[in-house]
Amino acid sequence: MTSILKRGAGFVSKTLVIAELELRKIRHDPTELLTRAVQPALWLLVFGQVFARTRAIPTGGLPYLDFLAPGILAQSILFIAIFHGIAIIWERDLGLVHKLLASPTPRTALVLGKGISAGFRALSQVAIVYGLALLLGVKINWHPLALAGVLSIAILGAACFSILSLIIACVVKTRERFMGIGQVLTMPLFFASNAIYPISLMPDWLKVISHLNPLTYEVDALRALMLAGGTSVIGLGTDLGVLLMVTVVLVIIGGWMYPRIAV
Repeated sequence: MTSILKRGAGFVSKTLVIAELELRKIRHDPTELLTRAVQPALWLLVFGQVFARTRAIPTGGLPYLDFLAPGILAQSILFIAIFHGIAIIWERDLGLVHKLLASPTPRTALVLGKGISAGFRALSQVAIVYGLALLLGVKINWHPLALAGVLSIAILGAACFSILSLIIACVVKTRERFMGIGQVLTMPLFFASNAIYPISLMPDWLKVISHLNPLTYEVDALRALMLAGGTSVIGLGTDLGVLLMVTVVLVIIGGWMYPRIAV
């Protein structure tokens, strides 16, 4: 039992070291956090303001801007995380991947550490979307547990999609191919979710895809936690369980795939 605990503590320690190394990169380009505000601002200020004037989208009694805000937060997190894998290609070109692989750090710790760092980077999007939501009069749930839940789901969602992007980078191995695949993935993931309209409006075939889409569960959880009077259609426990399960599976696959980026 003692040896298991020691190995577990060592794994956590090494994972956090990798995450801290990744987060240091923000200091070299802090403007990156500000430029990320453009996309959610456009969606909420333009798309949201226009569609808030319609009554065709059933939102369960919520004003459309309230319904939309958690979806745009999840979208912003997705768009950041899905391109996180390109850093792995840069690291390979610079020879850093070979040094990491030569270290005694478990491959899964390398992958999870990078995922956690992407999660903490996504917290800037939480602050941006909350600020925009306040300006637009969205009714926010300010309970400390709800805020902690939003931060946790944001970190978990970003980690999930950033690890997916790392796996893609290990397969394609070039920046050009990665950017093309990343752009192809983001729109289907976004529109095949409940981010801007409820699942009940979708055709049957798209409902099936939506229930296989991790972003759907992230949006549902954010909508329940972020909004005053917000509720989960799927179930908050199910949302969290699916996101955790998908992230664990991706970490295992990513740990297996990671050495292939160096080949």
